[in-house]
Amino acid sequence: MSIKYIHRYVFVILWLLILVQGCAHPTARNGDPGSPPAVPMVEPGAIIDDNGKTPPAPPAIIGSDAMNAAGVSENTGVATNPVAHMGETDLSDIAGGDAAPPIHTAQHNLDEALDFCDAAQEFWQNGELESALEALDKAYSLILNLEPDSPDKLIQQKEDLRFLISKRILEIYASRNIVVNGNHNAIPRDLNANVQKEINLFTKGPEKRFFIESYRRSGKYRDMIVSKLEAAGLPTELSWLPLIESGFKVQALSRARALGLWQFIPSTGYKFGLKRNQYIDERIDFEKSTDAAIAYLKELHGIFGDWATVLAAYNCGEGRVLHVIRTQNINYLDDFWDLYGRLPYETARYVPRFLATLHVIENAEKYGLNCIEPDPALAFEKVAVHRRVHLKNLAPALGLSVGTLKELNPELRYSILPDAKYPLRVPAGQKALVLASIDKVPVYTPPTPAFAYHRVRKGETLSSIARRYGTSVKQIMRANRLRRSGYIVAGQRLKVPRRGTTVSASRAPATAKVWNRKHVVKSGDSLWIIAKRYGTTTKRIQEMNKLKGTMLSIHQVLRVPSATTRTSRSAKQSETYYVQKGESPYLIARKYNMSLNHFLKLNNLTPRSTIYPGQKVIVD
Repeated sequence: MSIKYIHRYVFVILWLLILVQGCAHPTARNGDPGSPPAVPMVEPGAIIDDNGKTPPAPPAIIGSDAMNAAGVSENTGVATNPVAHMGETDLSDIAGGDAAPPIHTAQHNLDEALDFCDAAQEFWQNGELESALEALDKAYSLILNLEPDSPDKLIQQKEDLRFLISKRILEIYASRNIVVNGNHNAIPRDLNANVQKEINLFTKGPEKRFFIESYRRSGKYRDMIVSKLEAAGLPTELSWLPLIESGFKVQALSRARALGLWQFIPSTGYKFGLKRNQYIDERIDFEKSTDAAIAYLKELHGIFGDWATVLAAYNCGEGRVLHVIRTQNINYLDDFWDLYGRLPYETARYVPRFLATLHVIENAEKYGLNCIEPDPALAFEKVAVHRRVHLKNLAPALGLSVGTLKELNPELRYSILPDAKYPLRVPAGQKALVLASIDKVPVYTPPTPAFAYHRVRKGETLSSIARRYGTSVKQIMRANRLRRSGYIVAGQRLKVPRRGTTVSASRAPATAKVWNRKHVVKSGDSLWIIAKRYGTTTKRIQEMNKLKGTMLSIHQVLRVPSATTRTSRSAKQSETYYVQKGESPYLIARKYNMSLNHFLKLNNLTPRSTIYPGQKVIVD
């Protein structure tokens, strides 16, 4: 045997001896369970998993939560990017290593997740961005372990942590991928073809009336906005941003649920301190929403450095703009218009519309605006009210109209003051009268709702729920159209009649006509549009009119089923269906040719309701 083969056999034998000795070592993982775990030898700063190996770094979590925190809807989300581990810090130290396995209770997981969030903040401040992302990734995986039927307190903690994690991930990506090349505090005055197109729409096109009315309304709020912008050190030209956001309408509501002068969606409003509860929605508060908008604009300017990009991010969210910038090898600060074609259509128009607004305002005489008088600024003072009153009862005591108080306090959702100290705005000079009259105004007592909503927890029965709410099992079954008293599941949402409320047994609906409406097809109509308009389905219209396909012709006359026909049919042909594994409300509704909305209403479900395998539902 040659020396070459002897060396090879010696190497194999030594390797086997080492392997056998390692497996038989008393501190090995699969050895004596009472012995302490072995500590593998790794390089300093490496992360080890439960098998003693150094795993690859997990991908950073950038999902819908991070986009919502940035004011971005899901259809304009940020693509996730894998994070390469840099080995800066051993995260096993944070979790306590392998010395003692944690007690996996819900509260323990949340507390541990919070520890990882705190650790991520320290990593970020020290410049260890990869370790910060890994810590947040671990925190996110911990909160996902929380059961959906956990107590409301724990669910709220989970949501707060989810929001915090999303916000910090976005901040880390912003700081890692974007370098501000300067502090461009002046708003550019580009006058290219895109801006000129918007100028034409505002001055001689279909949006001229909108522009004039918005300009007139601006007088109510601009003095206040300009004052706050000057105090924050921001360009006062930004005071015209609400013109293209909301037309200076405090109650403006967009399709994306953005609300108020500055059009905040709920998550972004929450991020910047705007409260929303049963009494108030501070997104409509013209003072507080302005403060929040200024804070948001300052944050965006700190990320991007130039106002054109800031305005784009304000419209579609910084996450979307960051993604576009990362995918282009350009210096966007040199020419914002390089991003123009990659942004959503609405955002691509947003910046030119704002620049067009500034141009028209600054050349008011040229465009005939100098003869338009803006509305006078709102003059008011604040008085602290400690009494829950309705504005309709307070207004007569002050000799004012309800509309005047509503205009000054638009954030009051139902014109009712909260049952706590509240800074009420009243016309200037009315403060003393309010203080003298407030005790004479009757306290508003809201009517007791007939129903409460209860989320079923593990171990609960209809009997225990009925006792808790002072009602009967029969009443709960009627309210929820349950046919068996023993079949409820954890996480199910029940409508519970309050004490003293009686739910009548459902009656068979009266026989209705086959149809009671005619529809003449117009340009742009489709079976789906017509069905949605009349609250029916395309299949029913096809059956009633003996249509073989979906093609329609203009001026064609269709018979449309009435709403009563729909109710009668569902009552006659409804049947029970047991949910199968992997099914959703959408899939079941589609299987039975039902609209999703009809299926949800039929089963007292909401779009956020969860259904479970084996759960009984009603289908048509």
